[in-house]
Amino acid sequence: MFLSVFEVFKIGVGPSSSHTMGPMSAAARFLDLLASNDWPRPAGAIVKRIGVSLHGSLAFTGAGHASDRAVILGLAGEKPDTVDPDAMEDIISKIRNSGQIEPPGHPPYAFDFENDLTFNRTEKLAGHANGMAFYAYDSDDQILLRQVYYSIGGGFVLSDTELAEWKAMKDFPAGDKTEDIPFPFETAAEMLDMAKRSGMTIAGMKRANEEVRMSRADLNRGLDQLSGAMNDCIDRGLRGEGVLPGGLNIRRRAGSLYDKLSGARLSNQFDPMMANDWLSVFAMAVNEENAAGGRVVTAPTNGAAGVVPAVLRYLTEFQSPMGESAERDFLLTAAAIGGIIKSNASISGAEVGCQGEVGSASAMAAGGLAAAMGGTPEQVENAAEIALEHHLGMTCDPVAGLVQVPCIERNALGAVKAVTAASLALKGDGTHFVPLDNCIETMRQTGNDMHEKYKETSTGGLAVNVVDC
Repeated sequence: MFLSVFEVFKIGVGPSSSHTMGPMSAAARFLDLLASNDWPRPAGAIVKRIGVSLHGSLAFTGAGHASDRAVILGLAGEKPDTVDPDAMEDIISKIRNSGQIEPPGHPPYAFDFENDLTFNRTEKLAGHANGMAFYAYDSDDQILLRQVYYSIGGGFVLSDTELAEWKAMKDFPAGDKTEDIPFPFETAAEMLDMAKRSGMTIAGMKRANEEVRMSRADLNRGLDQLSGAMNDCIDRGLRGEGVLPGGLNIRRRAGSLYDKLSGARLSNQFDPMMANDWLSVFAMAVNEENAAGGRVVTAPTNGAAGVVPAVLRYLTEFQSPMGESAERDFLLTAAAIGGIIKSNASISGAEVGCQGEVGSASAMAAGGLAAAMGGTPEQVENAAEIALEHHLGMTCDPVAGLVQVPCIERNALGAVKAVTAASLALKGDGTHFVPLDNCIETMRQTGNDMHEKYKETSTGGLAVNVVDC
């Protein structure tokens, strides 16, 4: 399986890749299906109304993650990478007031906010914790089409048929086949073996794989767009003020912390905690922006979107000038590690808890940093393993179903762990006791054993012990 860097990192909107971007993309896919002839449409049947039901984790935490709003925006023809965050409220208000959806290229469909979108907390769809069913009705309210989609993490969406094929074939439908990929590594062990035999870096092998699909210029342009979007998100987060939406009355802190750190930096005072503080403020800026529904980059998810940008920003601001090449190597290496984790375990909090989100992000950032600092493939793999190992067992228990507590600060600590892991790895020769593949498998097993209430359902942990939700 080959996952492109642009599948691991995707530009979208907050607050969640699996609960916001995924449902929006699923709705867009349902529209495409309706417009096609790929479903058994009865002769003369006309779709008059659309309905949606959210299941599993989407039902329990969908309101806090804006899953309902995302579905409506998707049915209106919007997509995560192009929707204007400032226009979303007007689009939703128009549909609410008119009682119908008018996606481009389609006739109007009736849609009642109160009755046509439901949070079904009693029926869990079999394929995945993040399931949703879309319905098309005729004028007599008879169901013409029912289509199930699953949001499997990081904005990836599969139909029920695609998910069954993936489980049967052990192949990821969203990825490309590996026959024509020069370095088709699916595990960290294979990655290290190919690096040793080829004499190439992990970033070099990942680049060679990507350039089978696109030109070098297009790849570089895309990588620069990703790093630019990450930096823009940090900058918007640092400018943000006020209280985050959702009802917890969580105030944005990144801006005020940034002002304090900037003042201390200008005074030339030595503070041994300064590196951790800068990493934290960059990560918190991203996740505050994500919690507000702003433009973010999945890295590999929205809930963990602050870790990779924070480490990359710290690298470019506080290390000796690295240049575009080092930034691109950082992202390519991070994507290679993220692809291995997704292929062999999960990046979904609803599947394996937050170890799969912030843990994966920290491993990706640690590996990317080690690569950008000149680390060998063995040191890169060691850095990723250290970071992931020390997130094992982390639950996903967002208070009130919002991506705020503990998510914002958790990204800050994930960034700090990533830099610490890279530093430890770079001071060694790459030999270590626990291979990254074993750590990934441990995460998968731990996620399977973890109780459902700790996997993005907000029915356990902090979600029930901090406030009355």
